[in-house]
Amino acid sequence: MTSSEDHVPGHTCQVFAADDIYVIHGVNAGDGLGTPDMVCEGDIYALSDAAAPMRLVLSHGANGETIARGSQVGTPGEQTKLSARYTLMASDGTMLDLLFLQLDSGPSVALPLSPMGGDLDYTLVAIEDDPEPVPLADLVCVSFASGTMISLADGRLCPIENLHPGDRVLTRDHGPQPVRWLGKATLRGVGSFAPVVITAGTLGNLGDLIVSPHHRIFLYQRNRRPGMETAEILIQAKHLIDDDKIFQRQGGFVDYFSIVFDHHEIIYAEGVPVESLMVNDATVRHLPAEIAAEVRQHFPGLAQSQHFGTEASRQMLDYVGRDALLGRPKRKDG
Repeated sequence: MTSSEDHVPGHTCQVFAADDIYVIHGVNAGDGLGTPDMVCEGDIYALSDAAAPMRLVLSHGANGETIARGSQVGTPGEQTKLSARYTLMASDGTMLDLLFLQLDSGPSVALPLSPMGGDLDYTLVAIEDDPEPVPLADLVCVSFASGTMISLADGRLCPIENLHPGDRVLTRDHGPQPVRWLGKATLRGVGSFAPVVITAGTLGNLGDLIVSPHHRIFLYQRNRRPGMETAEILIQAKHLIDDDKIFQRQGGFVDYFSIVFDHHEIIYAEGVPVESLMVNDATVRHLPAEIAAEVRQHFPGLAQSQHFGTEASRQMLDYVGRDALLGRPKRKDG
C-alpha cells in the first residue's frame, strides 16, 4: 500500500455539535452531550430538530489526524482528540456507537457511527472513557476477515488473502470477473470494529462467514414480501445478529480484506452471496486512509452504482420475521 502522504486524501465525515444531542429525560435534563465526567448512564438523549450535520475533513500524517482544508469544523492543522466512546440504545431497540471529539480550539462534536434520526430517543447505556486512539478513517469498513473462502470462476475456493488483481472470481450477475484491487486493514476487534460471525450452515455457508458489521449479505426471496420493493434484499450483517447462530466476536485484532471489481458485484463467500466493496465517494471516504488512497488512485471516477435490490433495515427484518427472511423453518410449539 502507498505510504506517501501526497497520495493520502482528506477523510470526510459528518458530525453534529455536541450540544445538538441533549438530554430530554434524566439526571442532566436539558444538557448537551459532554465528557464522561459530565454524563450519566440511563439519561435519554434526542437530536435537536434544528441540528444540521457539519462536514469534518481530516488529513492523516506522521503526527496523527488534523483538521484539513474544507472542514466546516475547526481550523486547518488543528489537532483532534477522541475523548470518549458512547453506546446508546435507540427507542426502536437498535444500538448506536457515538464518538465524542474535542478540538484544540475548544468546540466538541459528536460523530455517530450509524445514522442518527431526530424521530428517535437514545438511552445512554455504556461509557468508554479515554478510548484507545483509532484513526477515524477506520470507522466503516466493508470487508471479509482473513481465511474467508471466495468462489473462483472455475469453481475452486480461495482464501481471500491469497487473491491477486486479475484473478477471476464468480459473480452472480456478470459471471467470471477479474479482481481489480484488494485492500487490507488490521483493526482491533472491539465495539463496532468487532466482526460478525455467521456460523457454518446458518445461511447455507460452508464454514463460518466472518465479515465486518456493515458488510451486506444478499438474500433472495422467491416471493416479494409486503414492505419489500424487490425480491432481492441486501442487509447489513450487524442486523442479522441473534446472539445464537450469528454473533459479534469481541477482542483481539482482525485482518480485514476489501475486494473491488469494475462494478459493484455480488460474489460468493463461504458459498453465501455477499457484496463486494462499492466504489463511490460516499463509501470510500469511510475507508482507512491508506486503503482509500489506493482505491482513489485505481478508480478515479468513484462512480460505481449499488447492486439493484432492497436495502433491508433491522426494523424491516423484525417486521417480516427473521425465520421467514432467512429461509428457516417455522418453529413448532411444544
